[in-house]
Amino acid sequence: MDDKQLLRYSRHILLPQIDIRGQEKLLAARVLIIGLGGLGSPVAMYLAASGVGHLVLVDHDKVDLTNLQRQIAHTTENVGQDKTASATRTLQTLNPDTRITAINRKLEGAALDEQTRLADVVVDTTDNFASRIAINAACARAGKPLVSGAVVRFEGQVAVFPPGGPCYRCLYTEGGGPDEACATLGVLAPAAGVIGSIQAVETIKVLLGIGQPLTGRLLLFDALNMEWREMKLRKDPACPVCGTA
Repeated sequence: MDDKQLLRYSRHILLPQIDIRGQEKLLAARVLIIGLGGLGSPVAMYLAASGVGHLVLVDHDKVDLTNLQRQIAHTTENVGQDKTASATRTLQTLNPDTRITAINRKLEGAALDEQTRLADVVVDTTDNFASRIAINAACARAGKPLVSGAVVRFEGQVAVFPPGGPCYRCLYTEGGGPDEACATLGVLAPAAGVIGSIQAVETIKVLLGIGQPLTGRLLLFDALNMEWREMKLRKDPACPVCGTA
């Protein structure tokens, strides 16, 4: 790190769990973020600000006026533009140290497998069950940790699925997971910020191997009543993705 980086990341370096060695790990890390909406925006912004060296941003959507209530990586002047381009400009302004790779299409099949293989951590901020199932399977094939989040109305959830399981399919069977229909059910803007921020925290912990990540645990957030709950997750031996049956 040069003098400017030492100054920029000095508040991280002061933490004994991170220090210079940990910050250098962040600078060398590659994180795949799939989805640049209400969750992906704070995830990407906090990881860029924290000095993660390479962020791969994936989204095939364009910025809509209705997004701006919660998708803080985008601004009014970016309405109608690709979300990947909009978010890239925000992150480059925030931290020019961070390298950005923008993928402006739906990532699936061999392309999803390749980007997952290249990443140190995958962050799923998508809003549909089919995408989560595909991302989870790709992480299992590549042996990469997955940081998963979801939010709708006043509620959110976060979990970390490690290589070897338990995985997302241990938690939700085919067709059993939540789809975030924000367009019909609504979502509290700061609730998305809370869940996305926790995903960023968990990503950094996994990258650095510090603390106790949410592996084997599902953290549930109720913003309306300001309540937190935790569920223990067990590996399903019959899971079609990570099971041994």
